[in-house]
Order: sequence, then structure tokens, then C-alpha cells
Amino acid sequence: MGQTVCRAVEGAGDMELVGRADPVLGASLEEVLSQARTDVAVDFTRPETALENALACVAAGVHVVVGTSGFDPAPLHEARSPADGPQANVLIVPNFAIGAVLMMRFAAEAARHMAKAEIVELHHDGKLDRPSGTAARTAALMAAASGGPMPPIHSVRLPGMVAHQEVILGDVGQTLTIRHDSIDRESFMPGVLLAVRRVGELTQSPTVGLERLLF
Repeated sequence: MGQTVCRAVEGAGDMELVGRADPVLGASLEEVLSQARTDVAVDFTRPETALENALACVAAGVHVVVGTSGFDPAPLHEARSPADGPQANVLIVPNFAIGAVLMMRFAAEAARHMAKAEIVELHHDGKLDRPSGTAARTAALMAAASGGPMPPIHSVRLPGMVAHQEVILGDVGQTLTIRHDSIDRESFMPGVLLAVRRVGELTQSPTVGLERLLF
């Protein structure tokens, strides 16, 4: 994902890639932030490092878009930028695919009218967290919309997959299935670029969900 994001930024035309934090190559995040004027950082790392990275960006006065899931973002509510500069925003996005955001929105609406639901999320076998951030976000949105409990989530990890999710809703004599499939990581790039362009407009930080910029 990090490599795909770098290519997308380089090809966007209205933004410039000024550095890549890569501990393997000896470039830490702090070094990258100090070496060049950075407006926005994008984090696709691991759950155990994402929070530390986001806090470092805010402390440096740099907006950050976080695509990593599986960590507790609570400390970000207390994060503050330098007093002599503007407050940096944090946008946490469980899924950057526009279709996935629509799937979550449709599922939340359907949950208001159907008796029960369950979520099945399927990802490549290298994904570290389960359930996925998308599934957890979907369940939370459905519970908020229906006023009921969060639906159960079933996680599948298999080679050959990228990112897939279906929400199955049932009621008397009928079922409704809402499914989204990302078959290539390029599907996430329009959402990533949208987040990079507009994270500075947020009035609340941290903010969760690309839908905050879409609707």
C-alpha cells in the first residue's frame, strides 16, 4: 500500500512526494519530517507503530492520514501541535475505496429496516488485524443507525484476496446482501488522494471515516 500511495502522489500533478519513511533504508519518520517541508503524512504501517507515527506528525505540525487499523486512537484526542503553528489534523480511514464507503452507508441504512445482520470480511493472509477496520466501522455504523447491538463479524484470511466484505441482512422470508470487492490496491488511491487534499479542512481531530469528506 505504501508503494502504491507513493506512485499515486507522484502522478497526481497537484502534490509532491517529499520523503519516504523507511526504517529498512535508514530513514525514520522524524528525519523525513525535519528534512523537508511536509504538509501531510500518510501512514500505512503496522498497528503497533501507527499511533506513535500519528503523534509524531501532530507534534511536528503535520496533518496525517492514517490507513492503518487495529490500534486504539484515544491518545490522539489529547495530541497538540506546536503553539506557534496551526493545529495538525488526524484523519483515520478504515477503507479508502469509494465503493466500500458507499457499502458501509447502505448497510447502515438497511440495518434500520431489517431484523438481523452479520458481516463477513475477507482479506489477504498478510493482514494483521481481525476483524478489519472496515468491518468494525460497518458494525458500529449499523448499530448506531438501528439502535441495536453490533452485528457479528466473521473474518477470513486467505492468499489471493485483497479486500472484500459482505453484509448479509435477514428478515421474515427475505435476505439482503450488500457486498464490496477491491481486486486491486489501485481502488484505494482516489480516496487516499482525496484525504490528502482535504485533511486540512477538518474541524474536528481525530476524525474517523472517509465519509466525513464525501457526504
